[in-house]
Amino acid sequence: MEIISLTYPLNDCSDLLQNKKLAVAIGHFDGVHRGHQNVIRQAVQIAKQSGSLSAVMTFLPHPKEVLGHGDHYYSCLTPPEEKQALFAELGVDIMLVVKFDLNFASISPQQFVDEVLRPLQAEHVIVGFDFTFGSKGRGNAEMMRSLGNPGIKVDIVEPLYENGEKVSSTAIRAALEKGDIVLATTLLGRPYELDGIVVHGDARGRTIGFPTANVELSKPYVTPCLGVFAIKVKVAGKTFCGVLNHGMKPTFNKEEIRPVLEAHLFDFHQDIYGESITIEFHSFIRSEKRFGSIDELIQQIGADALEAKQFFGIA
Repeated sequence: MEIISLTYPLNDCSDLLQNKKLAVAIGHFDGVHRGHQNVIRQAVQIAKQSGSLSAVMTFLPHPKEVLGHGDHYYSCLTPPEEKQALFAELGVDIMLVVKFDLNFASISPQQFVDEVLRPLQAEHVIVGFDFTFGSKGRGNAEMMRSLGNPGIKVDIVEPLYENGEKVSSTAIRAALEKGDIVLATTLLGRPYELDGIVVHGDARGRTIGFPTANVELSKPYVTPCLGVFAIKVKVAGKTFCGVLNHGMKPTFNKEEIRPVLEAHLFDFHQDIYGESITIEFHSFIRSEKRFGSIDELIQQIGADALEAKQFFGIA
């Protein structure tokens, strides 16, 4: 999959796109969840049928971040590198990354069609039912259909529901904040993942019989609620089951500090300091709490590990 960065106003795009027409799915696609996948797969299918190139147009940074809607959207479900990998898995030919700045945010819906989509030779556009575009979101999917005529056909993909819950990035964020890992996994269509680096911690886990990998996140991810989780970890080319604590370590810390991620991997004895690590969340075990003694903590960690092993069928 080719990645093309674009800044408005666009230069001549004919060479970049091999003089081919595009079937392009447009959206921010944070999470690349099952609803997003429906939109993107439709673009891929149309491109194959018409002999055009399939493309995904996304925006960096998040429009809501640029337009001052708070820090909530500084954190993400899928950073650009992860989006890239997921788009490629879906069979996309080109990832178009449009720089979202105040200049781009000020263009009208008509300008977006005439000065962005037409220069890109987009002949087919696929968007979600709630897609908006142009200054202050004045354009919607139906307006794009009107403005694109003639020459640009627009397909509008209806929302996807799961047990009455609309599949959306907002719903996934809410599920993670509540510790509803099962719902987050269902909406995403895969386990939620975080990437990071194994760093040195205070080594207390080793002294109580449960050595942990302390993980420093590589991107500003949305993190699940504080608590203990059954996880799988990809590190050094292999996958291991384990249990993870996301929290303030209240038994040891009397004052609140920033949350830490500590993963205890089952039957694992390697030195992985400095290694890249991917954490998959599979089940929420319990909320974080303070224990009256180290012995109580050790007993609870043992119970947490057993619950995780039973979840994975390895107890």
